[in-house]
Amino acid sequence: MVVLNRIYTRTGDDGTTALGSGERRPKYDLRVAAYGTVDETNAAIGVVRLHLADSPALDAMLARIQNDLFDLGADLAVPEREGKAERLRVLASQVERLEHDIDSLNDQLAPLTSFVLPGGTPAAAYLHLARTICRRAERVMVELAARPDEPVNGAGIQYMNRLSDFLFVASRFQNDKGARDVLWVPGQNR
Repeated sequence: MVVLNRIYTRTGDDGTTALGSGERRPKYDLRVAAYGTVDETNAAIGVVRLHLADSPALDAMLARIQNDLFDLGADLAVPEREGKAERLRVLASQVERLEHDIDSLNDQLAPLTSFVLPGGTPAAAYLHLARTICRRAERVMVELAARPDEPVNGAGIQYMNRLSDFLFVASRFQNDKGARDVLWVPGQNR
């Protein structure tokens, strides 16, 4: 259990922050950027949930995802190292749950005939915003994983890849199952 009695510590005033392992890193460090961008994704999903009074099933899915994203942040904040005690890690079963949720929503949608522009209902627009932040988080995680001595859990990368797909499908679902999608018209304004 986490207990936070005091919110400010002043330890970051020098431009560094502590990983979950206690190691201090600059606040611009790529690992810090990775879990920070995962946190941004989570915050955007929180905004989406404000607009889901008519969709309790999707809201429940997003509540699970928000918890998973905290798991992923914890996973990224404590790099895997040989000989170290195992910490909280995102698991393949969490990726599989996302795939199941994607399929259950997508089965209710008409096939796409064009690319979709962000918009439609407020929830759908915010889902698209969350999707783009999620994609950025995935890119940062992949960049981090490409560095020597910066291990990243592969299941975490898979999770973010599936999450962006989930957020896209969920946006269409919130647009009256695709009926209110805003479709791209190539060259419309030439």
